[in-house]
Amino acid sequence: MNEQQKTELEAAAFRRLLDHLDNNKQVQNIELMLLADFCRNCLSKWYLAAAEERNILLTDEEAREAIYKMPYSEWKKNHQLPATEEQLAAFNAKSAAKKKQ
Repeated sequence: MNEQQKTELEAAAFRRLLDHLDNNKQVQNIELMLLADFCRNCLSKWYLAAAEERNILLTDEEAREAIYKMPYSEWKKNHQLPATEEQLAAFNAKSAAKKKQ
């Protein structure tokens, strides 16, 4: 496999990940953070960082829209539920443990 083919496969896998997340909007970002240590917001930050590394002008909102497939404010309004006390406690405990490392 050459570098171009590798890049094409990686891009296809990334698009499939975004489609999977889009088709599973019921999975909340905090749940992703607790289970996988990343979420849709992380992906948008990584996307933005990749653009910046390549001197591609992109705003935070544009990066989020690329990941969420809609404006973030719309996704948040229509799909984001308030975090439960249990989720927040688990997230805070995980964050505190990471800081100790």
